[in-house]
Amino acid sequence: MKAYVFPGQGAQFVGMGKDLYEKFPLAKELFEKANEILGFRITDLMFNGTDEDLRQTKVTQPAIFLHSVILSKTLGDQFKPEMVAGHSLGEFSALVANQTLSFEDGLILVSKRAMAMQKACELNPSTMAAILGLNDSIAEEICKSITEEIVVPANYNSPGQLVISGSLKGVEIACEKLKAAGAKRALPLKVGGAFHSPLMESARIELAAAIQATKFNTPICPIYQNVNAQKVTNPEIIKENLNAQLTSPVRWTQIMQNMIADGATTFIEVGPGTVLQGLVKKVKPDIEAFSA
Repeated sequence: MKAYVFPGQGAQFVGMGKDLYEKFPLAKELFEKANEILGFRITDLMFNGTDEDLRQTKVTQPAIFLHSVILSKTLGDQFKPEMVAGHSLGEFSALVANQTLSFEDGLILVSKRAMAMQKACELNPSTMAAILGLNDSIAEEICKSITEEIVVPANYNSPGQLVISGSLKGVEIACEKLKAAGAKRALPLKVGGAFHSPLMESARIELAAAIQATKFNTPICPIYQNVNAQKVTNPEIIKENLNAQLTSPVRWTQIMQNMIADGATTFIEVGPGTVLQGLVKKVKPDIEAFSA
């Protein structure tokens, strides 16, 4: 069974999507439609911009979404997903891939998500850190014990790799405590804010209104969603889970485990980078995983 997975923020690179634009008339048409919808030429920044251009959240998120979705559409008849999942932002790409969302609605939601998150980051200076080599339950207990600041588990990426998220001070305190508890490394991440934490509540409220106003179709295959790692096909439940995504952790380890338990034999990463292939190999080293 083929499982298609879609990457999130951090996978971007200068030049992404340029080969698709030049090679496939359909890709060119969709990229130009995206320029129109967004009101600026995102293709100029994707193909010829700088790393700094691509790091702006309002550019990063639509850029990764476009690369992933347009790549999936250029696969034509080869693209027959039996199950899909997306890491954080990638969940929106996955929802277009399984036809829950149209290309246009998916892009509009991603753009609104990016703007809302950027505003929330400016409102609450905050950050994230990767914690390596520590049991998830120990990290959870330590985060819970820090009551004077906000700090929570944000991304369960693979066994022994957890990302925490919170206020600047909260993450600093947690990193010290987690290292003392035996974490091999606690690495601050270069991100704009505390994604998947309570500090994203203002962005969640803003995005929830846009999600509610958008048409969600019955998908052609299940999506395994970030908030609970469960497979879902009911459009209303998909909406509810997506509403909760910005302030809830990404349960990627559990998603991979559940997809494998449900019969996934091959994982195909659709979009920039190879991060998700590496994460699935950490869950099950002998599984087949490659890039579209």
